[in-house]
Amino acid sequence: MQARCRLATFCIGVRALSADLADNATRTEQMDDRKTTTGAGYIASVLKGAGVRHLIGYPTSELFDAAAELDIPPIMARSQRVAVNIAEGCARTAQGAEPVVVTVQYGPGVESAFGGIAQAFNDRAPLLFLPTGYPRDSQGVAPNFEAQRSFQHITKWSERVSRTQDLPRLLHAALSRLRQGSPGPVMLELPADLLAEPFEPPAADWPLLPRSAPQADPAEIASVMRRLLNADNPLILAGQGVLAAGASEELVAFAERFSIPVATTPNGKSAFPETHPLALGAIGRARPATVDHFLGKADIVLALGSSLTRSYYILPIPPDKTILQVTLDAADIGKDYPVAQAVIGDARAVLRQMLDAGHPAREGRGLREEIAAVRRRFLERWAPLLAADSHPISPYRVVGEMIAALDPARTILTHDAGNPRDQLMPFYAATMPGGYVGWGKTTQLGSSLGFAMGARLARPDRLCVALMGEAAFGMTGMDFETAIRCDLPILVVLLRNGVMGGSAAGMPKATAKYGANRVTGRYAPIAQALGGYGESVADPADLRAALLRGIARVDGGQAALIEVDTHEEPRLPGLWQKEL
Repeated sequence: MQARCRLATFCIGVRALSADLADNATRTEQMDDRKTTTGAGYIASVLKGAGVRHLIGYPTSELFDAAAELDIPPIMARSQRVAVNIAEGCARTAQGAEPVVVTVQYGPGVESAFGGIAQAFNDRAPLLFLPTGYPRDSQGVAPNFEAQRSFQHITKWSERVSRTQDLPRLLHAALSRLRQGSPGPVMLELPADLLAEPFEPPAADWPLLPRSAPQADPAEIASVMRRLLNADNPLILAGQGVLAAGASEELVAFAERFSIPVATTPNGKSAFPETHPLALGAIGRARPATVDHFLGKADIVLALGSSLTRSYYILPIPPDKTILQVTLDAADIGKDYPVAQAVIGDARAVLRQMLDAGHPAREGRGLREEIAAVRRRFLERWAPLLAADSHPISPYRVVGEMIAALDPARTILTHDAGNPRDQLMPFYAATMPGGYVGWGKTTQLGSSLGFAMGARLARPDRLCVALMGEAAFGMTGMDFETAIRCDLPILVVLLRNGVMGGSAAGMPKATAKYGANRVTGRYAPIAQALGGYGESVADPADLRAALLRGIARVDGGQAALIEVDTHEEPRLPGLWQKEL
């Protein structure tokens, strides 16, 4: 019996020793793998662990192969700027649910990406920019372009890795800054030779921290609530920070409890459902009459999750208003407007604090009826243009037909710069958070194409639509092929009127003498030649059916472009005082 026990114990010991040896062999193999990796391989492994699902960019970069080894597929654009636009659209649609990474090659690649990063910086898009850099022995040698130095004014943080041993710390710092604080692009320049260099990862990687949502001091909350509840006509101006914080539900609850009307910034459009009886719309350069009416009578404006940036494309707040501001970024405070009180905090956290403060509901007598009456008069005034039967087609008829054809509950809509933005934004009612990708500070022509693709990348279950002019399509149109090749079916509605809309006013002599504002071309055939669906529309009676055919093509997995022959339209809501 004792012999059998000793034998059993011996066998158990042998099995345990064998298991230990196998575990040690596995760990040794893993360590060998770690020792034989490269800088690029290490970065790819960290990105994989952080939840990165795609690597967006334009070759060449050593990161593409390293990411592919770990089953992270590339999204290859046709140009660096559009690659960054795709990343921005994805990042703003994902709203922090996943890190979004874009990479380009050093030299001409990173130079060409500058405009896209500048746009992302103005839009506060949380994307991680990982350009390659010149080999380290070529840095600081003119005329080589140094991204780390050149991008520092259009990123939250801009650094370069000079030694492989610094890679874990700096990559962790980049990912941490991507998650924390006010959103914005974060850049880490990676010298090409460092990416190919053998690298032994540290035994313990840096941990990835969850996003922090700072609250306000209770005394600040009490002061803000006292000001709001004592105001005769308070107004909430919701910015993109509400979307970034996922605070739309709290914003609706707060507005309803205290009967406060809500406008949004262009970037914040969709943060508050625009079919809600307290919704005023977006305060863009062109805007619905509800904005002018209620901003005019407001005595206090609570800017919630907004930087309060002045822009030609954003209606300014009149100087007689008392402004309260809630923002994550202390640099926002007082930079463009005098602020009576500022709170540094996350929009969702601060809204919850204000809701939990215990104040009784505030009755806004007749407020909802007043908003509805102003909106009704506005829509009645513009209805003739939204239903116009003119030839060429009115761009407002295009907007009206898009409103009828699109389901806001499943659509993510964006606009391009200039007239498409000003003609669409005042009328389209966004009903779900993130259902509209608005932009209104720097407004680079052609950005909407990449934004729509990025939105589709983040939300493949949504119908993603871009309204563009032909000048905008001329800037980025070849990347329509990217939507086809990368399986990102989107719908592009293109307004074709033969001019760069609105530009004649800025160059009247050159326009009159040389036709400097003229452009020519047909674009539906381009979409077809690139492998997508293209259709031209010249009769307003055919427009709805064409849009529905385009939507059906997108639902079937094919990118579609509907080209509409329109006339130039100078009348813009909020800027046109004459009778229609």
